[in-house]
Amino acid sequence: MRVLVIAAHPDDELLGVGGTVAMHARKGDEVVLAVMCEGVSVRYSPERHEEVRLQARKAAEILGAADLHLGDLPDQRLDTLAVSEVAAPVEDLVRKHSPDCIYTHFAGDINRDHRVLAEAVLIAARPYSAPSVREILMFETPSSTEWSSPQLAAPFQPNCYVDISPVLETKLAAFASYKAEIREYPHPRSFRALQERARYWGSLMNRPAAEAFVVSRVVR
Repeated sequence: MRVLVIAAHPDDELLGVGGTVAMHARKGDEVVLAVMCEGVSVRYSPERHEEVRLQARKAAEILGAADLHLGDLPDQRLDTLAVSEVAAPVEDLVRKHSPDCIYTHFAGDINRDHRVLAEAVLIAARPYSAPSVREILMFETPSSTEWSSPQLAAPFQPNCYVDISPVLETKLAAFASYKAEIREYPHPRSFRALQERARYWGSLMNRPAAEAFVVSRVVR
């Protein structure tokens, strides 16, 4: 299976889907990670640009991804662009890699970059434009998905779960690559909170640990 993960910012590609990426890699699937925004201008000084890119590459290696694409769309400013401008580089990636399965952000996140990118993915992966794509699954992003509101969008109500019990520690090790993003518990982006979140989703499905997704498309 060819898998494409399309995320907005560095570390988004593993917070909600890192264990699933590691499980795909363990099965021998080809996984490409795509981080579409430069991810530095708002949160870090320009001098840290290359440092963040190196951290992303280290995290991808730990997860077992076959390739990593680092884009240059403006961080926290995707809503200043026409959606076609965001969809264009996504379309290029879909054409290049012909994925069977795409993972991307939940469209109801409070983070506007996540919402715009989710829409761009759906545009880029239209059935007649991207016939290879049989699955589109939307992942949560801790400290973004749960802080939205029903007044903004429908809440994250997963209907697909991936057992990540064998690779939970791999996911946490990949997250450790992003040193500046690690927070103290009980912040959602702390090691313990990520572990507890995986345990919670797993408990719903009689598994030690899981990641949860909203199915946007499945073709069988």
